[in-house]
Amino acid sequence: MKKILLLGSGELGKEFVISAKRLGCHVIACDSYAGAPAMQVADAHEVFSMLDEAALRAAIAKHQPDLIVPEIEAIRTEVLLDVEQEGFEVIPSARAANLTMNRDRIRDVAVGLGVRTARFAYAESSDGLLAEARAIGFPVVIKPVMSSSGKGQSVAHTEADIQASWDYACAGMRGDRQKVIVEEFIRFEYEITLLTVRQRKGPTLFCPPIGHVQERGDYQYSWQPQPMKPEFLQAAQAMADKVTADLGGAGIFGVEFFVTQDEVIFSELSPRPHDTGMVTLISQNLSEFDLHARAVLGLPIPLIEAVEGASAVVLAEGAGSNPTFTGVEAALSEPGVDVRIFGKPTTRPYRRMAVALAKGPDALARARAAAAKIKVHTQA
Repeated sequence: MKKILLLGSGELGKEFVISAKRLGCHVIACDSYAGAPAMQVADAHEVFSMLDEAALRAAIAKHQPDLIVPEIEAIRTEVLLDVEQEGFEVIPSARAANLTMNRDRIRDVAVGLGVRTARFAYAESSDGLLAEARAIGFPVVIKPVMSSSGKGQSVAHTEADIQASWDYACAGMRGDRQKVIVEEFIRFEYEITLLTVRQRKGPTLFCPPIGHVQERGDYQYSWQPQPMKPEFLQAAQAMADKVTADLGGAGIFGVEFFVTQDEVIFSELSPRPHDTGMVTLISQNLSEFDLHARAVLGLPIPLIEAVEGASAVVLAEGAGSNPTFTGVEAALSEPGVDVRIFGKPTTRPYRRMAVALAKGPDALARARAAAAKIKVHTQA
């Protein structure tokens, strides 16, 4: 039995814990607040900020895990680099966790490997942001170098938007780096997540591409497979293979791409299950969480099978606690539809609280219709 220290206990972590438990693992779920989703299904839990170096070191020393599995970006990754040298195994690697914690570092890696990206620059002040945006040309996309689920992301169409974009990025930052990335606005046909599985033994595997739509920088619904020209899919796979091979280790990577009429452009990478990949809970024989668990444990993945599927998020409208849900019965009355309620103890505007899943013909329309039936109610 492997002992896993899970750093981050959101909805993605919860599904990973379920997959790992089915394979006999002992999981300690960590997060900054009690009652986080993954804690509800784990063997044990710890509550602390993973940006607190002393607390993170203490949790590792206390539990002596076989595997340290990050689920979020906001981690004092310098600690992971240190403990890896001491003999602990970080998934997929401490270097991958450290580089992908910040958009600037992973983007620099991609450029160094010759991977096509959007034109971009960095800024550490609103004045610097304005200068870089002028150099790239409006409109520009502005994101904190460290955030999650699209928090702090906006589009500045003119110079007049820069201050608001800077303020919004700062409000959405995680960690202690007041720095943003500003990049050219890509007029893409669609964007995809290519789930890329690096195995301990065996070749790197790819799931069928996942299409998705974002609002406010956060995913709203996704579908699998996203139809692509064969040469575009091959290009995306080649870039994903190149970047993940450089990062090393075993596990699943969510590699995002913009697809235009003419080319495929690398966007971002997460060295862990991806939120858009929740569709695989219904569309694949092995979900992204099953694949991650098998890959990190060194277990075989003989075949990934997929059918048409889709996911659509259920969002909270306001702030509150002890959420309850109505409309679940109506959503589940549709054949081929399933629902996952995450179990988050509190809400805030636009917080992701559940996801509706559908498979078969018209999966996307049916997933969105099911999600629309579900309402979140809280006590103020």
